[in-house]
Amino acid sequence: MISTEELLKRFTEGDRIALSKIITLVENHETSFPDILDRLYPRTGKAYRIGVTGPPGAGKSTLVSALVQRARADEKLVGVIAVDPSSPFTGGALLGDRIRMQDIGVDPGVFVRSMATRGSLGGLAEAAGDVADVMDAFGEDVIITETVGVGQCELDVAEACYTTVVVIVPESGDAIQAMKAGLMEIADVIAINKSDREGADRIARQTQAMLELRGERNGWDPPVVCTIASQGDGISDLYGKIDEHRAFQTESGLLEKHRRGNVEATIRAIVEAEIHRKLWSAESLGRLHGLVDEVVEGRTTPRQASAEILSIIDAR
Repeated sequence: MISTEELLKRFTEGDRIALSKIITLVENHETSFPDILDRLYPRTGKAYRIGVTGPPGAGKSTLVSALVQRARADEKLVGVIAVDPSSPFTGGALLGDRIRMQDIGVDPGVFVRSMATRGSLGGLAEAAGDVADVMDAFGEDVIITETVGVGQCELDVAEACYTTVVVIVPESGDAIQAMKAGLMEIADVIAINKSDREGADRIARQTQAMLELRGERNGWDPPVVCTIASQGDGISDLYGKIDEHRAFQTESGLLEKHRRGNVEATIRAIVEAEIHRKLWSAESLGRLHGLVDEVVEGRTTPRQASAEILSIIDAR
């Protein structure tokens, strides 16, 4: 088995197989992954992170492929994290976005990784942030994260990425559903995809009106762009709006603020995960099972049982 030192050496030399292996270690939370992340972290901070989300069927994968091709035209190195729903049996990704991204998958300047949500409710895999850091450390200029599109407020997208693109289609009510799901609240750019369909202009007007009611967020007024990703129409315009948002954030200082927020969120998540691990030690779990019996038998209450578990922690 390849050593961590050799793996990291190959990684720093640009070996894509080493990149893939490290991502697997991170995604599976193997024993060595914290040390690897710590050693790679000083190499991060250069990649621009874009989130693409929206209701299922909006053509997000096709749109991402088109955006990648546009970025490659500027000779940018691109990493793609395609978050798929998990199989309830294996825990693996079901949809396999890499199959739908064959056009970009053969490009040596593009690295695509499908990840399973593994029960993460927000549409992002728990390890997606760490995987983005690994891609960043590898030297990618742009990292695009495509979410499941579960139809709920995917706030983790807005937190993890610097520009969030919300993709909707002209079908009746789609914009309304996106608004109900909270997607409009996190949108930095709106893409009306499949805009060759009937009603595209109407949906674009409705969406613009909704955004005007929402008002500017931090001084930025989200633009609405019509695209036909399968034909490449509107992609340059969309790419340009993303670039404008990047420039706006850089000039206003919001990008640095966003990055600091990401760091704080990461630290909090690591601390909370460690607290959870220590909380449910063998001793705590053993006492929990006994307390369940006592509650069921009416000898104590759930609140009193919880207090006893907490007393074990306080005594450490």
